Amino acid sequence: MTEKIFSLDIGTRTVIGLILEKKEANYQLLDFYVEEHQERAMLDGQIHDVVAVAETIEKVKLHLENSHGPLKSVCVAAAGRALKTKRTDVSKEIDQQPLMSKEDILFLELSAVQKAQYALANEAIEDTGTEYYCVGYSVIRYQLDEQTIGSLIDQQGKTASVEIIATFLPKVVVESLISSLTRAGLEMQALTLEPIAAIDVLIPASMRKLNVALVDIGAGTSDIALTDDGTVAAYGMVPQAGDEITEALSEHFLLDFPQAEQMKRELSEQQEVTITDILGFEQTITYEEAVTAISEEIDALAEAIQAEILTLNNCAPKAVMLVGGGSLTPEITSRLASKLKLPANRVAIRGSEAIPALAKTDRLPSGPAFVTPIGIAIAAKQNPVHYISVTVNERAVRLFDMKQLTAADCLLAAGINVDKLYGLPGMAAIVSVNGKEVTIPGSYGTPPSLWLNDGSAQIDDPIKHGDKLVVEKGTDGAPPDITVGELLGEIPRTCISLNGTEIEMETKILVNDIEAGLDTKLADRDTVRVETVKTVRDLLVYAGREEWLEGTEDFAVFVNGNQLLLDNIPAYLLKNNQQAKLEDKIKNGDSITYTSSQNPTVKHIMDKMQLKMKYYLPITFNQERLVLEKPAVKVTRNSRELTEEDTINPGDHLSIEKIPHSPFIFQDIFRFATVNLAEATGNFHIYKNGEPAAFFDELAPHDELILYFQ
Repeated sequence: MTEKIFSLDIGTRTVIGLILEKKEANYQLLDFYVEEHQERAMLDGQIHDVVAVAETIEKVKLHLENSHGPLKSVCVAAAGRALKTKRTDVSKEIDQQPLMSKEDILFLELSAVQKAQYALANEAIEDTGTEYYCVGYSVIRYQLDEQTIGSLIDQQGKTASVEIIATFLPKVVVESLISSLTRAGLEMQALTLEPIAAIDVLIPASMRKLNVALVDIGAGTSDIALTDDGTVAAYGMVPQAGDEITEALSEHFLLDFPQAEQMKRELSEQQEVTITDILGFEQTITYEEAVTAISEEIDALAEAIQAEILTLNNCAPKAVMLVGGGSLTPEITSRLASKLKLPANRVAIRGSEAIPALAKTDRLPSGPAFVTPIGIAIAAKQNPVHYISVTVNERAVRLFDMKQLTAADCLLAAGINVDKLYGLPGMAAIVSVNGKEVTIPGSYGTPPSLWLNDGSAQIDDPIKHGDKLVVEKGTDGAPPDITVGELLGEIPRTCISLNGTEIEMETKILVNDIEAGLDTKLADRDTVRVETVKTVRDLLVYAGREEWLEGTEDFAVFVNGNQLLLDNIPAYLLKNNQQAKLEDKIKNGDSITYTSSQNPTVKHIMDKMQLKMKYYLPITFNQERLVLEKPAVKVTRNSRELTEEDTINPGDHLSIEKIPHSPFIFQDIFRFATVNLAEATGNFHIYKNGEPAAFFDELAPHDELILYFQ
């Protein structure tokens, strides 16, 4: 079975159309036609006049249709100033599916390309002025279970992966190309990039282990591709090519551009040419004279190509292949070899006869100008890159055809950031709760609404060519609508036992100092105060036992001859069977007991007089925390010294004598720490805070003391 392929190489100076026929593993050139632009409608590979370029394309199309019938679709390639390359990989679990077919592998490759497209889109979020199309890709390697493999077809394993390098052009380059084709009555069947097309047909995979550069020198641009380690390693482009040489001839010999172009072509085939300048003078120019006249421009072109190759490759490659009409520039091979410091035979011009997959016939044109046009047709067949058109918010969008494209892909291709289409959250409210500010968020905004062909759609719904998508921003959220109960949650009740009787105490809620319920609505800057029973005193007041705050009798003692009245004695109160004070905190489940028969202790006297019984000093001794203490007062009754736990009776006469405070010293620790000196051997060493010390050194709070024997 044969298959015909129509391709166009739309260059800066000419449009080359050709028709290839695929026969089994080879291709045969059936026909070709070359038409020059009537005016300079293209510059550096970019279409500047869509109408003029379309007219040239239509002439090529009509000429070929006379012999081969109607031509509706075409394979094309693009070259541009702002090439972007992305290297990425994707993996797929294959242990649960049948043997991998060619279609499975192609889908895996295209998934990697789309991943690269996403990465480039994310990088360009801030640069909204430039959008990119993928115009080609090359496979770097296949892997099966993390092992590199030559082909994935019919392979079995757990994980298959592919790594690719994808190339992107600004959308303006692709859109102008599509517009020109449409005007000429053609539909773009597949799009690729000129260096991809050339390298695919000239350097097969078996040769890509060599570090080789392929340079396609056209009229406006010189496209570069590099192979290494079995793959296409990098792409690049310089905006200098054959036109610079033509313009130099035009300026030096006073020729218009078409005459200079004709002179350049004749010089590549003969040693002298006859020209007539714009003043009407005829002269014969030798090859040597012409080369001398444009020597600087030839050097400039060679230097530009050399610089880009070194930038992409970091060093000179092993060899350089030149294709394209501009590769016939006089002495370009020798000068490029010299600048790359390569032997002269390592830089060579390659023609269409060097394409391995192309059958050699009498119709096959020789020379380098047809390598890229033929490569476009073959590359488009072997590595097709298709696009579909959809409409997003009444804007036409073309995107890479993954065969499973979704609405999300369309939004990405249209430069729409879905995250920014979500409704904004409602304005938050700030409420003070017991003096602490609490932020209450508003409601969330709604997601964007999406319609596909006038029907409601989801972001992951599949799309097809010609679909229409409409996306609208979601609605913004509202300020918070919240009640006291929703803010505070469940407010627990406090249940306390008072002398065996269970008392349940409610919590009082005040909003802006006005008593409120749990269903009270809150607004921004409201002040909420929650009042609960916190202390023993609060409990007695709540229970209506204020008289217990006063005590049941006067309790008088004499201290140093002066009467001291004790009232509101905390010792009359117990909390969970422990001595309590009126200001002690209480919590749910506590038991409070009031007893009027218990006498106060010396401690109560000291608390009443705001005196301390002892001096305390916290220290660390041999990494053990100790508290040293000394008496601060001496309390006696009838000449007997009392402790702070001793009970006081009404009318007791007490004597309280303050003891002057003397500093604690190192040797005081032996009253509180156990040191077995009898078993100690050797000399002892003492340290205070890491420094040597003596037994009579004064101590300060939190000193670290060490004693050891050695």
